[in-house]
Amino acid sequence: MTGAEDQAEGPRARPDVVLCPGGPMLVFGDLVVEDAAGEQHRTHRPVSAVCRCGKSASAPWCDGTHKALPAKLRP
Repeated sequence: MTGAEDQAEGPRARPDVVLCPGGPMLVFGDLVVEDAAGEQHRTHRPVSAVCRCGKSASAPWCDGTHKALPAKLRP
């Protein structure tokens, strides 16, 4: 492998988005998340959890509410 291939596919490579089973979507880096109403929310955190259950009191960010939902209602 060349150096460029090592960086793209090596053990340090990570996805930009991770879907947590039954939980939030983790996003990495400085970005903007648009909610269902079209409002934009900026995050500068290294990792941010975006709500996928639709029940968070701090939407679009996850507040852990999905943990209290029955399994059939989790994302």
